[in-house]
Amino acid sequence: MRQFRFSPALPKTPAFTPGDGLILLGIVTLLYAGARLAFNAPSIIAGPDISLSPLALPWYALFSIGRMVAAYLLSLLFSLFYGYAAARNRTARTVLMPLLDVLQSVPILSFLPVVLLSFTVILPENFAAELAAIVLIFTSQAWNMTFSFYQSMTTIPNELREAAAIYRFSSWLRFSTLELPFAAIGLLWNSMMSWSGGWFFLMAAEIFRVGARDFRLPGLGSYLQTAANEANLPAIVMGIASLVLVIVLLDQFVWRPLIAWADKFKVEMAESGEPPASWFFDILSRSWLVEQFRLRIWQPFRKWIEGVPGNRLREKVSVPKAVPRSGRSSWTRIVFAGIFAIAMLYGAYRTAVLLLTLPALAWSQLGIGLAATFARVTVSLLIAMLWTIPVGVLIGTNRRFAKLLQPIVQIVAAIPATALFPVLLLALLQTAYGLNISAIALMLMGAQWYLLFNVIAGAAAIPQDLRHTTDLLRLSSWDRWRTLTLPAVFPYIVTGAITASGGAWNASIVAEYVEFGRQTYATTGVGALIAQATGRGDHALLLAATLALAAVVVFINRVFWLRLYRLAEDRYRME
Repeated sequence: MRQFRFSPALPKTPAFTPGDGLILLGIVTLLYAGARLAFNAPSIIAGPDISLSPLALPWYALFSIGRMVAAYLLSLLFSLFYGYAAARNRTARTVLMPLLDVLQSVPILSFLPVVLLSFTVILPENFAAELAAIVLIFTSQAWNMTFSFYQSMTTIPNELREAAAIYRFSSWLRFSTLELPFAAIGLLWNSMMSWSGGWFFLMAAEIFRVGARDFRLPGLGSYLQTAANEANLPAIVMGIASLVLVIVLLDQFVWRPLIAWADKFKVEMAESGEPPASWFFDILSRSWLVEQFRLRIWQPFRKWIEGVPGNRLREKVSVPKAVPRSGRSSWTRIVFAGIFAIAMLYGAYRTAVLLLTLPALAWSQLGIGLAATFARVTVSLLIAMLWTIPVGVLIGTNRRFAKLLQPIVQIVAAIPATALFPVLLLALLQTAYGLNISAIALMLMGAQWYLLFNVIAGAAAIPQDLRHTTDLLRLSSWDRWRTLTLPAVFPYIVTGAITASGGAWNASIVAEYVEFGRQTYATTGVGALIAQATGRGDHALLLAATLALAAVVVFINRVFWLRLYRLAEDRYRME
């Protein structure tokens, strides 16, 4: 029978390591290089006019979906390669996981001005804006998918690993028949979450301004943002209706068929009595064209791709060769390492010079802003946990509730909170602490879905035979939660909480500084400072706030979340 393996207490993990310092130094250098390029960007850029006509909505929807698809494909490839390397190679893990912590902690909306202005220096304006929008959406999609795939790779039951080793699977065969199928359910639900997160940041990506520079792009995001800025309620309603229609179509033609298909990868000894179903998946499974594609194209391609790595592996194992160490290659590595170190040190020095131009008042405001935003992030994360864990378990374990709630959750999660935020803001401004409450509400709307979708994935992956066992033992509801449900979903809760906290920190930039009806509303927080620095083109303050926010998030991840991640890997693994 499967069980959850419990291990002794974990050793203490240092908050920061030398590798973290090198990674942060490299990020500082890249941000400074981008900022220096931004100084040379054109001073005035006029964006295209965004039409609020209903006839423009179909074209805007196609443009937005195209950017989302491009960003998702990049995110999927990045997650598979990055998560595989981090999980399979202990040496690579010591660099890649701290680097992932840093990357997901960099606030997306403060990083975009540097990326966008840098691209405009070396690329045509329109192409630079499109590429920057895809990069922004990519950074809102990739991290939770990568964390999910890495978490699945590190929690594969040992008996499955031993079986793959006994049968001498090649690297590709082990990946395609064990590792990827085991991670499929979590990766699928996080893909749905990535699309929802992508819609959230699409509005910021498609209508972005840095001082007098206007980088608007035609799309649903720019349509909704323009309608909100002009307080055009009919246009807001039409834009949201179009977005909901797109989400419903994606749910019926993409996500539901994938959920029905991925159910076969669940690790269980007893078949579920009510597996997920999809009418479109049933049609595709009986399609003659799909069958011919599978027989004539997909299967030959899969055999070819499986054969190549296996042959290479056999050649590598059967004919081992000692590779002599070349003095020239070692000198080359030393030279490149020296150039890299000099570049990082120079970038750090120039960054320090730029940051020293900030007055003491700006640093004190930054410290107060970090404390205020941290408090809002903590409150929003606690509220999210209170409702997402029980609701996520209910959706993941009860098919009847899943059929009813899953489409509703997908639609609500995919509606950009920034489109509804002006209405919420106007309602709360009349109350005491209205802007603070609305900021927490927007952070909650930007973070809670990461938790919910991960909890759904964890609950859906609980083997049916374990549920039957709890029924046979006649465990009470609390004992079932304590001994099965919570231990099973704990790794997914940790993954969702890490990405949710990052989403809340990112959402602070649009939650603490709002423009609506040609009026500006701001509260104390690091997000408001980043938004103000972006609007004024204050690169020194923007760089300081970005680095400070990233350092705080990395510190929290290393001190708190990393210990929980290792606890999930070592103690709550099904064996």
